[in-house]
Formats: sequence, C-alpha cells, structure tokens
Amino acid sequence: MITEINFDGIVGPSHNYAGLSPGNLAATSNRGQISHPRAAALQGIAKMRKNLALGLPQGILLPHARPDHRWLAQLGLTYSHAPPHSQAQALSASPMWAANAATVSPAPDTADGRCHLTVANLATLPHRSHEWPETLAQLRLAFAAPVFAVHPPVPPPFGDEGAANHMRLAPRHDAPGVEVFVYGIAGGPFPARQHPDASAAIARRHLLDPERTLFVQQSEEAIAAGAFHNDVVAVANGRVLFAHERAFADKDRFYTRLRTILPEVEIVEVPEAAVSLADAIRSYLFNAQLVSLPGGATALIVPSEARDTPSVWTWLQAHVAGNGPIRQIEVVDVRESMANGGGPACLRLRVVADPAAIDPRFLVDSARLDRIAAIVEGYWPEAIDPTLLAQPALIAQIEAARRALLEALEIVDLRDS
Repeated sequence: MITEINFDGIVGPSHNYAGLSPGNLAATSNRGQISHPRAAALQGIAKMRKNLALGLPQGILLPHARPDHRWLAQLGLTYSHAPPHSQAQALSASPMWAANAATVSPAPDTADGRCHLTVANLATLPHRSHEWPETLAQLRLAFAAPVFAVHPPVPPPFGDEGAANHMRLAPRHDAPGVEVFVYGIAGGPFPARQHPDASAAIARRHLLDPERTLFVQQSEEAIAAGAFHNDVVAVANGRVLFAHERAFADKDRFYTRLRTILPEVEIVEVPEAAVSLADAIRSYLFNAQLVSLPGGATALIVPSEARDTPSVWTWLQAHVAGNGPIRQIEVVDVRESMANGGGPACLRLRVVADPAAIDPRFLVDSARLDRIAAIVEGYWPEAIDPTLLAQPALIAQIEAARRALLEALEIVDLRDS
C-alpha cells in the first residue's frame, strides 16, 4: 500500500544557537542564546505523537555523530584545538531538519517504477556541507529494498538543499503527480541555496517525465525577506498548493502551467494585504505540514507562532470557516526548533512508499516513541550555552547520548555501516 510517511529528524543532543545560517533570520537573531536540547527533542517527539493520533504513518531519522571528527580531520583539526567557529560547525545539530536530507520522487512519477531519493549536498554553508555522508548511510539503510533507488549527492558547486525546495502535487499519493523544483538566483544580501542545475540533475536521475516536471524560480523578494528555502513561503500536498502571493518570481506562468498539467489543482494563495511576507516568515505559516488525513480531508499542522501572529491566525480561521480545501488546523509547539529557524515542515522528510518495504527500525509507533523519549530524558543535555562549546564534559555527554539512542534502537554507528 503506497502512502505518505513523514520521517522526522530527532533533535540531536548538540542542539545549540550558534547562528551559523545567514539568511535564516530566526537562527541569526537568536545567536548566543541558551538552547534546551532535551526540551527541543521532546517537542519533536510530541509532534510525531500528534501525527500518529491523526492516523498518519510516522518515521524517524537519527541525530548525526557530533562533533564530526572526520570532517575536522579533513581540515587538519581536532575538536579540542579547533577555532570556535570550526567547533560550532562541527557540532551543529542541523541534521534534525530532515526536509533538507534529500529530494524524493515516488514510484508513480518515475520511469522505472521505483521511489528515488537523492541526498542533498547542502554545499552552500560549511556547517551543513558535511551532513550528507551520514544522511546517505541512513537512507541506504532505511530504504535498502529494491523498490527504492538512493543516489549520492549532486556534486558541488551546484548547491542542493533537498525537499525544502521541492513540491509534489497529485490526485492521490499513489497516482502520477507533478513535481515542482524551486530554485533561487539571488536574494539581496543572502545566498540563494538551491541551484537550478542541481534541480535539473535530480529530475534526470529520478527518471521524471519532463512534461510533468516544473522548474520554478523563487522570488528574490522572498529570499531577501528571510525565505531561505521555498518551504518558508509555499507548501503542497495532494491537489493543494498553499503559497504566499510573493513566493515565486513569475507566479502567473507557474500557475498556468500547473493548471494545464493538473486541472484539478486547488491553488490557495495568501495575499500580501492579508498576511505580510514578514508575518508569514516570522510565523512560519507555510513551513507547516500540509497533510491528507485518513478520511480524505486536508489538514495544516502549524507552529504555535502562527496562532500567536494575529494576521496569520485571522486568515487561517477565515479560510477554514469558508469553503477552502484546508479543513482542519492543528497547532504544535516546536519553539526550540523555531528559534533556530526550522518549523514543523523543516523537521520532516516526506516519502510516498509502502511502509512494508522500509526498514522497520526507522518507523515508529507510540511505544517506540516512549522508548526514544526515555533516552532523551535520561541523556540529552538540559541546556547549552554556545559560548561553552569547548567544554570536554559537554562533548562527552553529547556523544554518550547519541550512542545510547542508537543502542536502544539497535542501529549500528551509521558512519561505519
């Protein structure tokens, strides 16, 4: 049975606010603040519990080995002798944002009838550029069945940041869909992280039908305002495209082409006059999970910041009260992730596949989440001051916490697998 499964990144024990991501306004504005890794991970687990309660299949991706000693060794460094900026880059918990793990094309869209996954190279920023080897190891383990094809990253300098810049629309999850790759060109002072050549390479690798594949430019205005990924200003699911008025450089051409390929598409556009681009980015209205519930209704899982932003909450309530396609709003608390620049959609990678074909260690139910939560409560640091990242005791606790989780889930060290 082909269905959509959300694979959430478990927030790692090194979660801290080092402010390493230019263009991510939340991450840079909270630089130097005290983080709470234990609370962050438990918030993510609570979000997964809510998804399960809604009847949605749920998977996990695991924290990476931190510090990344192998990456530091390639730079001729050890953690204890590395400069502070290199220590922060090696210790980053950014793999928690699983939307950047890979781009996924389900079997109904591909010429060979397999589900294709290409791990993202994340080449633009140093602290994320060393994620892909362990992400690739996890994907090859979780999706080892022959119905999957797991690809290594597109080579640099063609920056690729995964599903955060990719959308899929289809009448049903198991029907052929339209895949939309959103790339950037410029964004004022901020880097555009998705290269058009990377998107085109992934589409070719995944054997997609060119007639059902769209390449769309993100607006420079959105990038400059802090939409460092497309999923900060647009999200799609099923027949529904939910986007801000200023998300795309040429929205009229995009919408026309989309309606031609998928006439039943429902485009829900939030006008600037109702919700400013600044409010949309601050609240992460679009960095929400747009999901199909078991009964067929479309729901939107938003962060609590969306409820706390008057213009956003007013628009959402009016939409649900009307005759729009989004029929249900669910609110989750992921404040620790939000403060570092990642909302509910950042925390998950969507894979449309048969759950029976996936390594069961990467799928969860309530009991498995209980086990993970117990490890988090027992091992994760309660707080981290990013000015104290050099402390040996902190590093030892972070490394012991990850080992305890992998042992509890019976998964070997993924960098050695």
